[in-house]
Amino acid sequence: MTTAQHKIGSGFGVRSTADDVLQGIDLSGKLALVTGGYSGLGLEATRSLTKAGARVLVPARRPAVAREALEGVDGVEVDELDLGDLESVRAFAERFLASDRLLDIVIDNAGIMACPETRVGPGWEAQFATNHLGHYALVNRLWPAIEPGGARVVAVSSAGHHFSGIRWDDVHWRHGYDKWEAYGQAKTANVLFAVHLDRLGRDSGVRAFSLHPGGILTPLQRHLAKEEMVERGWIDESGEPLNPEGFKTPEQGAATEVWAATSPQLAGLGGVYCEDCDIAEPAPADGTRVGVRDYAIDPGQAARLWELSAELTGVNAFA
Repeated sequence: MTTAQHKIGSGFGVRSTADDVLQGIDLSGKLALVTGGYSGLGLEATRSLTKAGARVLVPARRPAVAREALEGVDGVEVDELDLGDLESVRAFAERFLASDRLLDIVIDNAGIMACPETRVGPGWEAQFATNHLGHYALVNRLWPAIEPGGARVVAVSSAGHHFSGIRWDDVHWRHGYDKWEAYGQAKTANVLFAVHLDRLGRDSGVRAFSLHPGGILTPLQRHLAKEEMVERGWIDESGEPLNPEGFKTPEQGAATEVWAATSPQLAGLGGVYCEDCDIAEPAPADGTRVGVRDYAIDPGQAARLWELSAELTGVNAFA
């Protein structure tokens, strides 16, 4: 398979911050939407985008918590959205479209990781439903505000996509639930979503990207017991990182999503998976969890997932 998955020499790297990649970029007059933009990486992305002049809309499942976290950040507005509830997605999108505004940037940043087996909506597995299907429905419902201005859409995936491709025979894990493989499937879905959205949207000037932000200790780990993080070698018994150099700060972790959303270096490109503020290379054959796996950028699987997502959610802006 030929691929555009090759580094372009961005000049940024693993320690670059969101502010670094925005140096010299003026986002005045731009409107960005950042799901989960009030916690962890999303909060840092929101702060950096507003400092560069953008106005940022932060949809949040807990609006009061979001407003408190964003206190003192100028240029932000908060609205209610639960990605695990398609009715909430529909209501949010209708409220936004009624404002007659256009979006310049959409960052699908919110997510859950390695949670106990949880069902949402009509019995869907929560990680696939929240991380992928909710964002799929959101972008499709907001398409009338995304398409006219040729927005960039960024799906925050993870190196966790190496854990699993799409389980086509059991996407909702009716059998043999494994929290890490379920997370991996959801993160693969994020990459495939960007691949197909880019194909559908590029003639309108809409380009889509996905990315691995890096390893960062944030509230995303809320479902992991301390003992599990100790066992994985992330932290010691007192909760301190065992290898601080092996983790990014939240400011560094937000850099790749902000770079993908704004960088002029990506003009004319799209449908690619990024890491460390550059386009990622294909994953090596030795199983090392760097780069992107072939199954996550396969256009046939991307189209198949789009069709399945449209069937499950009843939403498809391109039907």
